[in-house]
Amino acid sequence: MLESNYWILLAAGLLGGGHCVGMCGGIVAALTLHHPAGAARWRVLAGYNLGRIASYSLIGALLGGLASAGLSLADSHPFQLALYALANLMLVAMGLYLAGLAQAIVFLEKLGQPVWRRIQPWVGRMLPVRSAAGAIAVGTVWGWLPCGLVYSAALSALASGSAWHGAGLMLAFGLGTLPNLLLMGVFASGLRRWMQKRPVRLAAGLGVAGLGAWRLLQLLT
Repeated sequence: MLESNYWILLAAGLLGGGHCVGMCGGIVAALTLHHPAGAARWRVLAGYNLGRIASYSLIGALLGGLASAGLSLADSHPFQLALYALANLMLVAMGLYLAGLAQAIVFLEKLGQPVWRRIQPWVGRMLPVRSAAGAIAVGTVWGWLPCGLVYSAALSALASGSAWHGAGLMLAFGLGTLPNLLLMGVFASGLRRWMQKRPVRLAAGLGVAGLGAWRLLQLLT
């Protein structure tokens, strides 16, 4: 079960690129504003994504470790399965949202807004970014942005019942989001317009929903 979740979260991160571009596109554009095309821009993009994915991995480790220490999921198999089911139900809901077919996931992102309002000023003080180290710092903070797709992956990390596996699951998810955000830094306006096209959104969203539905079917059987 766990091994397939790595691939599922990797694919979910990749297919959820439209949401990633929408949520992170502004900060990526701000990061690359002062850097002409070339090695300097790639260093900044790499630094930002390194920090962002490191935060995802930390979230996974914290949730997996919490489950291992406090919930004893290793001895509570039904509860662990229930968490996996909830994670995949959220993945289905997120996919339908990406496809423009439902809005149920929006309220979850709003729940994290109070936390984000406290974190966001830190990002403002870090801009403009003029080095890879500064980009890593921005990415590390930005990784805590309230995001339904991240929440779906984080539930899988919680259900893993292990800090190590939780970090690995969130790392897989983060690597899945990487191609879209790297391309966003190079082809900003063109990629955003392409991602917002109805057929692209529908295909990607249904792909994410399909991953969640397939995983739910596996759990049932």
